[in-house]
Formats: sequence, structure tokens, C-alpha cells
Amino acid sequence: MSHTRKPPLVTGISPNEGIAWTKVTIRGENLGMGPTDLIGLTICGHNCLLTAEWMSASKIVCRVGQAKNDKGDIIVTTKSGGKGTSTVSFKLLKPEKIGILDQSAVWVDEINYYDMRTDRNKGMPPLSLRPANPLGIEIDKGKFPQKELEALFPGMSADFTSENFSAAWYLIENHSTTSFDQLKMAVMNLKKQANKKNEGSLAYVKGGLSTFFEAQDALSAIHQKLEADGTEKVEGSMTQKLENVLNRASNTADTLFQEVLGRKDKADSTRNALNVLQRFKFLFNLPLNIERNIQKGDYDVVINDYEKAKSLFGKTEVQVFKKYYAEVETRVEALRKLLLDKLFETPSTLHDQKRYIRYLSDLHAEGDPAWQCIGAQHKWILQLMHNCKESYIKEQKGSTLVHSPMLDLDSDVRPSSLGHLSRSASLKRGSSNQSSRDETWRFKAPQQVAFVEKLTKLVVSQLPNFWKLWISYVNGSLFSETAEKSGQMERSKKNARQRQNDFKIMIQQVMKSLVKLIRGALLPFSLGESELREYGGWEMKSELSGQWLPHVIQTIRVRCIMITLQHTAEDVKRLAEKEDWIVDNEGLTCLPSQFEQCIVHSLQSLKSVLDCKSGETSVFQQPKIQEDMCQLSINIMQVFIDCLEQLSTKPDSDVDTTHVSADVSSPDLFGSIHEDSSLPLERRLLIVLSNCCYLERHTFLNLAEHFEKHGFQGVEKITQVSMDSLKELDQRLFEMYIELKADPIVGSLEPGIYAGYFDWKDCLAPTGVRNYLKEALVHIIAVHAEVFTVSKELVPRVLSRIVEAVAEELSRLMQCVSSFSRNGSLQARLEICALRDALAVFLTPESNSSFKQALEALPQLSSGGDKKLLEELLNTFKSSMQLQLTCFQAAASTVVKT
Repeated sequence: MSHTRKPPLVTGISPNEGIAWTKVTIRGENLGMGPTDLIGLTICGHNCLLTAEWMSASKIVCRVGQAKNDKGDIIVTTKSGGKGTSTVSFKLLKPEKIGILDQSAVWVDEINYYDMRTDRNKGMPPLSLRPANPLGIEIDKGKFPQKELEALFPGMSADFTSENFSAAWYLIENHSTTSFDQLKMAVMNLKKQANKKNEGSLAYVKGGLSTFFEAQDALSAIHQKLEADGTEKVEGSMTQKLENVLNRASNTADTLFQEVLGRKDKADSTRNALNVLQRFKFLFNLPLNIERNIQKGDYDVVINDYEKAKSLFGKTEVQVFKKYYAEVETRVEALRKLLLDKLFETPSTLHDQKRYIRYLSDLHAEGDPAWQCIGAQHKWILQLMHNCKESYIKEQKGSTLVHSPMLDLDSDVRPSSLGHLSRSASLKRGSSNQSSRDETWRFKAPQQVAFVEKLTKLVVSQLPNFWKLWISYVNGSLFSETAEKSGQMERSKKNARQRQNDFKIMIQQVMKSLVKLIRGALLPFSLGESELREYGGWEMKSELSGQWLPHVIQTIRVRCIMITLQHTAEDVKRLAEKEDWIVDNEGLTCLPSQFEQCIVHSLQSLKSVLDCKSGETSVFQQPKIQEDMCQLSINIMQVFIDCLEQLSTKPDSDVDTTHVSADVSSPDLFGSIHEDSSLPLERRLLIVLSNCCYLERHTFLNLAEHFEKHGFQGVEKITQVSMDSLKELDQRLFEMYIELKADPIVGSLEPGIYAGYFDWKDCLAPTGVRNYLKEALVHIIAVHAEVFTVSKELVPRVLSRIVEAVAEELSRLMQCVSSFSRNGSLQARLEICALRDALAVFLTPESNSSFKQALEALPQLSSGGDKKLLEELLNTFKSSMQLQLTCFQAAASTVVKT
């Protein structure tokens, strides 16, 4: 059914006058309900609907068209209101003619504009000249209406260039107030203008009279000469004279303009040279720029400029360009040699080596700079080891220990495995009060022991960087994006695959040299004569004293255990990538068993190191070692607990993978990472909580038995600290899950109770439990289902906490009510009892107390009829919700964990 609205009424228009196509704003009432409701708009009788823009029911914007009437109403027509009326009108002005130099705020139609410079209309014939003021007197525009003039002179025009020109119209329009004397003066001006046109040709002849007379004299002389000498002779003489005149004129012109033309040619050539220098200044300035950038160390800028020059001028045939490009190549070749020298400098950081290799590859250096650097680094490490031996042998022979910069690498050295040798020996001899940081041990311990420690420091400091350099060479990370696009990265990978055996031999040489140098220092008689000459050289009457060898072996065993435990911590951290979130019947994933297997495997690999044979001392004999081993074991446990927290709170894509070690054999280092990040946060929290329960009850206790079995000390401390950390994580995750699930349920209670302006003081007799309580129960059932699908053991723990939160909120709401009517009290008691009875399986002392406080806030039932009604309504609720509440009835009464 359509509703009839009032017709549109226009009460204002801004501006209220203007020329055609003026933009106006129309205001009024009932101007339409929308753009589609507007079906008509006329201004001064012209249809303006095409340009109309409906803004609101009181505003329309449009442009005025070419209307016939100079003033008229604004009529708006709508579907809903029909044709409207207007209390205002619009005046349409005719545009004045505007010259090309006149200022105008609108675009001028130039089809027939009046040109003030030529006194003509554009498009008119050239001869139809139009003076600006043909009468030559002052123009005084009259105030006669244009319509009246058009009616008085029908079909005529005031434009004197028009075929229908009317002089009377022109005079009325431009000289209505001009005096008769002035009009007489105007007539005289017109006559003067006409006389000037007639005198134009005569004036032209008068100006050239002298020329005419000279021509006349020349013609007369030629005529007389012809009559006297004959025609042929005169013609030949005249021809010769003309040629002479022309030659003299040509020579004179050449003399006059030769210097000017020469200067012009020189200027043109100079200008062309400057244009060439300006256009190709990049190439001409490049040799000097390369030298400057090399001195500043801006090798990236040099490489970019060189690549640009090579692409532009590498194949040029212009001799100048060839010459300058050759200079560029010379300087780039010098840069290649400089970078190669820097690459082979030792010692050098891994960062600098990668940088120089990338520069050389971008400069297309010959050979394989990366492999050359690996070979040079290998030779340097071997030379470093032998220099270390020679320096300690000189010290043993009595010479001062020569300090070599090559050996001063302690700033990048890990703690040495043999650094505790002399300290352990001192402890053995009873020097327990000596500080472990005392540097005088070097001079008390044998030189061989000091040498072994320094040698291991050198190898440990250099070998990791050597390995990282090889890994970067294999995976192509040494090269820039340009090299990747050009295919150089793929060639490098191919070369690396072909040289794997060569690199393996290099590593074996380093390790063999290390072992033989240690044997030459500690067990020289275990080497042959040829090897002893290369790896020995120590002055000793016999092998190292017996009290040192056991300590060397003991220190190696301790270090072996520490390294193994550290690697175990890294393996445990990597377990987070293997979590597949698949839950078994007990609510567990594969993570706890993988963690236990990782620890057990690590301990089994240390069995031969930990076992003490007859006459050997235990590796755990010293308290400091016991403390270190205990702390490393605790760290392993803590790493796994941190992995659990990371898995529970972060999507799989955010799991930290920075610890993953590079493996040459695997093309995708992160291919095993689980990429399914669609698992909801609530489910991840439940799975991790289930795993935490299993770890606390089984895994950590089993690991404690394995630690005790392998002789670890402080197992109770390891277990206690790990248990406390696990319980702390378990509580944090549990509180997070409860907050996610309980807050929406608790927050919906108060709006549901007072929905529909419900009032406890004024309400009808109860007929049953209201919907808000049923919705809350449905949400609790959904939580029960979610938890039950993961772990049945978590159901009582989670549901009891949610029931506590709901009961506490319900008690607060009841205590906030000022008073209850009889019906309101009965309704509140019905809902509280229904909720309490439905969740009776999960009630705790805290929730029971909250329900009790809520009931105590209500008035007591005054009659037996109310009690009977309450009991009937409760039974009705339980029977209607029997299917939904079955999950609560099936729950076993277990001890609730809080």
C-alpha cells in the first residue's frame, strides 16, 4: 500500500539569477524520498532533470539549462507527492560577449567570440571589419529592456555586421542619451573613415614616387641606347653588366656573412659537444667516480654503476665510448684484485667473507671465489694449529712465548673443554681454596696441557665459521638477488654438490691434525717417527706424568656429557615442530612420548661415559660438576615446558624456528613444520592441558628414574623444579581457558534476567524456568562436549570452575535486588534451584556457598501451595531438559582438581 505524501514545495534557490549552466542549490520541503523518487525538475520552463542531484528531502543541486524565458518558477515533481509549487523564482541572464583578453570566471564559448585585436568576430570573413566604436563618440548604454527592443524591431539586429542591421536599434541601445551635437560629430567621423579607405591606394603611390621616377629614367636611357647602337650590342652589354653586378653582390654577401656563419658553425659544434657530454656524463665521469667510491669502501655503488655501464656501452662501436669504457674495465679489474686480496686476508669475520664473495660474484670474477675462500680458510686453520704448537715448544725450551696476533682469538672462543684441567688437578692435590679464575695455573701446569687447551680453543673458534661458510656456499646465500636472477646461484649449488667430497677431506684433515697434535703433546710415543717429526717436537724424558692423564680423560668425559645435554635441549626444542595435534583415546598427542624417548635416548648414548670402571672416579664426584649437570637437566625440562606454552598460545606459523640447524642434505629446512594453523585456541589449550596432566603423573616420574639409574645427582631437585614449572604453566593455561569460556556465559545472565523490562517487584506468577537460564545451560553443555572430546579427566575440573563463576554471578545479582514480590521470589527460587540441581555433579564448596547466599537473599515461602508449585515446576523443567542434562548425570564423581 503506497502512502501519499505532500506535494513538493520550493522555498529557496541559491543563486537566484545567473546565465545558462549556472549551478544552483534548491531548498524546500518534500523534495522526494530518494534519487529514484525525483521524476521532474524545471527552471524557467527548461527541463533540468538530467543534471539534477538529489541530496535530501530538502535539498537538490542542479544546473540551469538554455531556457526560453528569462524568469520563471522552479517546479519539482516526485512520484510520492506529484507536481509541486514554488514560492521563489530564478532570473536567467544573457551572457555578455567577452574578448580574448577579458577576465572571466567561466569557460568562454569560443565559437564566435569578439577579437579586440583584429576588430572582428572569429569565423567572419577577413574583409568584414568591425570597429569597436564606429561613431567615434562615447557609448552610453540605455536601460531599455531587450524584449521591448526585439518586439519593436522584429527580425532586426543591433549588430552592424549583421545583414539585418537596424541603425535605430543601435542608436537606442548605445546612444539613447547622446546629444544632437554629438550625433553630428559622429556623422563627421563616419565620413572621415570612408574618405580614408578611398585615399588608401593613392597614399601608397605617393610613398613610392621616387622609385617610380628612377625606374622611368632608367627605361628612357635604355630606350635611347637601343636606338643609337643597335639592339644586339646593347643586349650583350646589358647582360655582362648584370653578371658583374650579381658577382659583386655575391662576393659582398659572402664577405659580410662568412665570419657570422663561421661563428655559427663553431657554436653549433660546441653546442653539440656539450649536449653529448651532458647526455653521456655518466660514462665520462664513471672512472673517477669508481676510484672515489673504492676509496670510501662503497663497493655496492661501484657494482651498480658498472652493471649499468656494461648494459649501455658494453657493445658500443663509438670510439670515444670505447675508450672510456676501457678505462672503466681497467678500474673494475683493479677492484677485483683488491677484493680478492681482502677475501684471503686472515683473520677475517664470516660476515666480511660473505660480503667480498658477493661483490666478486657480481663483478663476474674469474674462477669460484667462494671455493677459493674455503680453501684458503682451511689452509689458515691448519697453519694456525701448527703455529700454536711451535710457540709453546719455544716456551718450553726456555724462550719467551712469542705473542702472535693469529693466536689471539679468545674474543670469539667458546669455553674450552680442557680449561678445567689444571684447576681439577689443583683440586685433586688439595688446592681447593685457589680461585678457579686464577690465571697462574698456566705456569704450574705442564706446557703440553696448556698447549692442548689453547689448541682446542683455536679449533672451536674457527671450525664453526668454516662450517657456516660451507653451508652458505651450498645453499646459495652468498650471492645477491642479481646473481640469483642470472643463474649464478644454481651454478654455485651445482659446484658445491660436486665438491662435497673435497670439503669432507678438508674437515677430516683438520680433525686428524687436531688429534695428532694432541697425541704428540700428551702421548708422543703413540706416533710413528715421521708423524712425530711433524706433530711432536716436545722435550720430555718420558710421557706425561700419570696424575695428568686421568684428569684429561675425566675432563673430556665431563665435557662430553655437557655437550650431549646441550644438544638434547636443542632436540627437545625442535619437538614443537612435530606436534600434529592428533589426540588418542587418553587425550594425549605424540609430544609427551617423543619428549621421553628423546631424553632416554640421550642418556643411553652417555652410558659408556657415565659408567665407572674399577679404579675410575665418578664424573659427578665434584660438587661443581654435579651442579652444572643438574642445571643442564633442569634446562632440558624447562625448554620442553616453554615449547608447550608456545604451542598453546601461538599459531603454528608463529612457532620459533630460529634454532633449526642448517642441514645440507635437506632442501627445505622447515618442510616438516606443521602448517595447519586453523586449530582454534580453545582446543589447543585443552590438548596442552591434557598433556601437562600426563607429564606430571607419568613422564616426569619416569625420567627421574632414568636419571637415577644413570647416576645423576640432584634428581629430586630436577624433578621438583620441573614439576613446579609445569604446574605453573598448567594453571596459567587453565585460567586462560576458563576466562575464554566462563566470561560469555556469566556476562549473558544479567541481560537475560531483565530482558523485556522484567521486574522482580511486579511480575506474573511463574509458569516455568525462563529462556536465559536454558541458554546458559546449553552453553555449559557445549563446553562439556568440547572438553569431553579431548580428555574426560579434564571435564570435572573445567565444569566445576565454570559452575563456580555462574553461581557467584547469580548470587551477586540476587543480592543486588532491593525487594521481591511473592511471584518474583518464587520465580527467582525456581531458577536458582533448577540451575543448582542441573549442575549438582560439578558443585564444589565454593559454588554451594554461592547458591546458598542467593537463596538466602530471597523471602521465604509463606505457604504450602507455593512449595508445591515450586516442586511441580522443577519436575517439569527436569523432564523437559532430560535429554540435554544427560551428559551431566553420566559424569562420574571424581576428585575435582582446582
